[in-house]
Amino acid sequence: MIEAVALATPELGDRSYLLHDGRVAAVIDPQRDIERVLRAARAEGVRIACVAETHIHNDYVSGGWALSQQLGVPYLVAAEEAVDFARRPVRHGDIIKVGTSFSLGVFATPGHTLHHLSYVALEGGLPVSVCTGGSMLFGSAGRTDLSGESQTVPLARRQYRTLHRLGRLPDEVAVLPTHGFGSFCAVASSAIVDASTMAEQRGANLAFRPGGEDAFVAALVGGLTAYPSYYRRMAALNTQGMPAPNPSPPRVLDAVRLGAVAQSPAWVVDLRPRATFARAHLFGTINVEHGVLFTTYLGWLLPPDTPLVLVGESRHMVAGAQLDLARIGIDHLAGRYVGRLPSAGAASSYPVRGFRELHEAMRRPGVLALDVRRQDEWDSGHLDGALHLPLPELGEHIGEIPQGTVWVHCAAGFRAAIAASLLERAGRQVVLVNDTFLPGTRVHERERPAARVA
Repeated sequence: MIEAVALATPELGDRSYLLHDGRVAAVIDPQRDIERVLRAARAEGVRIACVAETHIHNDYVSGGWALSQQLGVPYLVAAEEAVDFARRPVRHGDIIKVGTSFSLGVFATPGHTLHHLSYVALEGGLPVSVCTGGSMLFGSAGRTDLSGESQTVPLARRQYRTLHRLGRLPDEVAVLPTHGFGSFCAVASSAIVDASTMAEQRGANLAFRPGGEDAFVAALVGGLTAYPSYYRRMAALNTQGMPAPNPSPPRVLDAVRLGAVAQSPAWVVDLRPRATFARAHLFGTINVEHGVLFTTYLGWLLPPDTPLVLVGESRHMVAGAQLDLARIGIDHLAGRYVGRLPSAGAASSYPVRGFRELHEAMRRPGVLALDVRRQDEWDSGHLDGALHLPLPELGEHIGEIPQGTVWVHCAAGFRAAIAASLLERAGRQVVLVNDTFLPGTRVHERERPAARVA
């Protein structure tokens, strides 16, 4: 029986898959750190016979080319894709033999990208599961605006038709998407559902709701939000064929050198928890707490060609952050500092408060509440009198924020911590609101408009 082993990358909201029949396997949409794919194959006791891509990814650097090269196995990529490497070109209707009774059926599923494919796992010629990449997701579909604004609606229409063609597969076929677990490639996807079948998707997916194609297109396009800036670079890297990441650590900086770099245009990123950073840190450093959201937001915010130094409490923390960044093509780090900062260097701090204190502070003159959430979050409700500036736009508009102490908040504190450190670096007095934005703190825009930094 064909089994599917999901290899989750929560830091990017994606999954790769190892499909196998107990002897041989196919790998679908692998991340760049291919060693974990090899470990999974060893753990299952199977040999990898081929590697396949559903599409040229926009949200991460693929490990497909590197894995196929290391193992000397075919690399399946849509024949219509213009790539710079040798691969096995595949088209709709192709059947790729993997094992004795295990094959992959190639299924054209345009929408998320123009040449998107899905792979149907066939056992004895019968469909068992389908790797849908960024086409059918749990409850929704992949976004269609990554190929340019002019393609957004035409691809949304193709996405609708794609999902209905996929919906003809038998009820029991397992649906195995790559996106939809937090990736910005997804639109209105459910993060609660962990597994699904085709029958369940016909009952729950956005494409099968009343209203038909026009209603689907309106809902999909209406659900699009801003996506990370580094997405614009990923597809180009993936058409080149990227090697596996180099795990060699960057050079070690001492405290003196670290202090000097922190005062330069380089980014010295402190990986520690936001409350710890707020209590004591080196002035000029930027707090991007290492965790699930680290890769997306540092990749989104880091200016192009800016030297990057990582600061962490342990070698393990810094190495983990280095691997996370390699997944989006940030390979070259200017240095690292590991361990506790010397007391003489931890020369800065700022207060950490909650929303109750923020409400009280906003009654006083000279206090600004800065909301750095996305536009759709702001539109759903915000604090009366707050200023709005989405975090990715902060660098461009930081000089336009009115004078006064800035109390910065987001939905839970992670993005606010990045913003607070950037504001402090720019010479502003800040307070980090490290708290959950609850419905009881909201004032809807239609009731009373609030200000926005233009």
